[in-house]
Amino acid sequence: MTFTVTDAPERDRLEAHDETNALAGVLTYQLTGTIIAYTHTKVEPEFEGRGVGSALARAAMEDARGKGRTVVPICPFLSGWLDRHPEYENLVARSTRKIK
Repeated sequence: MTFTVTDAPERDRLEAHDETNALAGVLTYQLTGTIIAYTHTKVEPEFEGRGVGSALARAAMEDARGKGRTVVPICPFLSGWLDRHPEYENLVARSTRKIK
């Protein structure tokens, strides 16, 4: 199954649709200048396990790269996805503070 991911800036989110244009999932964000914070990923139950989250994550990171943005991955799904995709590490803002 193929998903098309598009930006819906009026709703502050990326949307994934299937071939029938059904909404399969969303990745919400907050944009401030060149900093984009991805806050939440939601996949509709009938599309779980079909790669919707990964399609959203990859589209988000490619969009950020193309627009020269720094990514703040607040969403746990995206943060975990990024751990498995080091090719995007140079786009991600990471804390240098040590937690005691």
